[in-house]
Amino acid sequence: MSKWIIEKSAVMECSVYDEDLNFPLRNVYCVGRNYRDHAIEMGSNPDRDPPFFFQKTSDIILKDGGTLKYPIDTSSLHYEVELVVFISKNAFQIKASEAKKIIFGYSVGVDITKRDIQKVAKDSGKPWFSGKVFNGSAVLSNIIPISKSLEPDKIRISLRVNGEKKQESGCNKMIWNIYELISILSESIPLKAGDVIFSGTPAGVGKLKKDDSVLATLHQPNASSLNFKIG
Repeated sequence: MSKWIIEKSAVMECSVYDEDLNFPLRNVYCVGRNYRDHAIEMGSNPDRDPPFFFQKTSDIILKDGGTLKYPIDTSSLHYEVELVVFISKNAFQIKASEAKKIIFGYSVGVDITKRDIQKVAKDSGKPWFSGKVFNGSAVLSNIIPISKSLEPDKIRISLRVNGEKKQESGCNKMIWNIYELISILSESIPLKAGDVIFSGTPAGVGKLKKDDSVLATLHQPNASSLNFKIG
């Protein structure tokens, strides 16, 4: 039995729809500009360029019903609703046609961004880390296992702020679909059971302010949703 020189960190987890089970969270990968309308909205080329990825840590996950404290270093905190994929098996250099075999399920998530800080980083050619990775900056609903879910291109996602609809799109509007994203990411990174992939956001991103209430929904017969507040 292994002995550790320091105490092992607690494992973050996400609940599973209609089951008394939790899914252990490992790496959190995110895809930038994977919807044409959002690429245009952000002033980028919407053509089918190779996707690019960035990473968050599972330690910063905010769960349904939580409160995100407005960070003191930004004045432009943005929401981005996304379809999130949960990986259940290890895979390296997997083909898109085989990718479904390693998916446990789907949820709706919200990628929270310090847009002003991200812009400074982008304009200076630096990584997005400081604008994307901070406590509470990835919000997750419970997981719908694939056995109880529609195919990802038949799922819709939406986000409301204080009851007003801000984003809604079918996931068939992605530039790179879920199976392609998994295959491309696995070309250089060995995916592991417990990994999570935020698959990009449609148009309609915008600012959050203190006391806002956010509702994100994954629309299908077995729906999933999350609520959180800005404190």
